[in-house]
Amino acid sequence: MMTSVDTDLIRVLADPLRLQIVTLLARETLCTTHLVEETGAKQTNLSNHLRVLREAGVVETEPCGRFTYYRLKPDVIAQLAGQFADLAESARGATENKRACP
Repeated sequence: MMTSVDTDLIRVLADPLRLQIVTLLARETLCTTHLVEETGAKQTNLSNHLRVLREAGVVETEPCGRFTYYRLKPDVIAQLAGQFADLAESARGATENKRACP
């Protein structure tokens, strides 16, 4: 069984600030102001990272007056987790497989 993992999504989540944002959004829906307070990042930097997350389909937005709230899309994370679970299962089954050297 050949398993592939979404490398584009891994690249998106590999950034420490983006991973921190995702972790915060896993707990609650937050606006940019909350995320600035929680991360200590500058608003413009945070907005750029949120744009990347939104374009990758990891978060969705909800306008609320003059604020924009961000919500994590759990199905995207669950799909990635499933891909890693499949990869781990493949590795468990391959413990006895060893290719001979020429």
